[in-house]
Amino acid sequence: MKTNYKPLFEKVFLPSGSELKNRVVMAPMTNFSSHDDGTVSDSELAYYERRAGGVGLVVTACVYVTSNGKGFQGEFGAHSDEMIPSLSRLAASIKEKGAKAVLQIFHGGRECPVNLVPGGDVVSASAVASEQNPNVIPRALLDDEIESIIRDFGEATRRAIEAGFDGVEVHGANGYIVQQFFSAHSNTREDRWGGDIDSRLRFPLAIVDEVKRVATEHAKQPFIVGYRFSPEEATTPGITMEDTFRLVDELATKELDYLHVSLMEFWSLPRRGAAESKTRLEWIQERVGHLVPVIGVGSIHTPDDAIKALSTGVPLVAIGRELIVEPDWVEKVAEGREDEIKTTLNKADQDRLVVPTPLWQAIVHTPGWFPLGD
Repeated sequence: MKTNYKPLFEKVFLPSGSELKNRVVMAPMTNFSSHDDGTVSDSELAYYERRAGGVGLVVTACVYVTSNGKGFQGEFGAHSDEMIPSLSRLAASIKEKGAKAVLQIFHGGRECPVNLVPGGDVVSASAVASEQNPNVIPRALLDDEIESIIRDFGEATRRAIEAGFDGVEVHGANGYIVQQFFSAHSNTREDRWGGDIDSRLRFPLAIVDEVKRVATEHAKQPFIVGYRFSPEEATTPGITMEDTFRLVDELATKELDYLHVSLMEFWSLPRRGAAESKTRLEWIQERVGHLVPVIGVGSIHTPDDAIKALSTGVPLVAIGRELIVEPDWVEKVAEGREDEIKTTLNKADQDRLVVPTPLWQAIVHTPGWFPLGD
């Protein structure tokens, strides 16, 4: 490999004691390809196997932790012990290729389609519809239901441990239920779960505490616990960088293995709550990077992009769409063949790239999502 790319292949030791073979992470990406009962399909297994050989860590697509939290058609589940054999197959398929396997755990909240939720009972922090799901007014959760969902995140963690995963990532990003409680836009409660920022933080921090408690109780070896978050919302009121600074300050006290910033563009600048003199990721890295590892993500396509990202001080970089286009991205960089990395898709590439049909259809029918060749 070229000398300037060697930093990508340094080992990383996470606070839990887990060791990653390099600094490259496969970002979590929904693939819409699981069975209707929530079990993993053979096409998903093949998809992950094809991409798990080079990266140090694979974060799976999100799994719903309770039956009323399913956010997508074709999403796989961790909501009951019946899912453990399915989860075991996925964990083994990733780990056999040499990567650490982390299960992203999730509840869709108000973003759940009515037809995927038992009885059409869509729930959230408050009865506030989202811009993405404007025709559905969710039901505000009762106090005991909130406590139950917190326990569901813990139970999903136990199932991940029993299935052989190396860790879990709490999905607190992209407008789903954890973010719904944190955001002043979606959380208009006036009880202990809403109001000021201290109360809006209570739900996400309670989930982290429960996940950590279960991991300590059940894991027999180092177990990774990460947290993913979106640093800002476009709505007013909504999450600002100032809010996010408070969130990461609290998370940095929880002995997590990493914080994973959800961005479409690594170098994007703040909207509100921080000066544009630094990018969002640079602000976050400066504030808590010395306390907890930060994963940077967003439009990292080439190894030069990844090296530039590492120059900010973040120890890990995640790539997503580029691993769909080029499953051998990491291997080609390691072997000095970075000039052979594919950057566009052709409509005849599905079988060669081992992409499940539902995901492939989403790719080819979503203009601008991926660069398409002839």
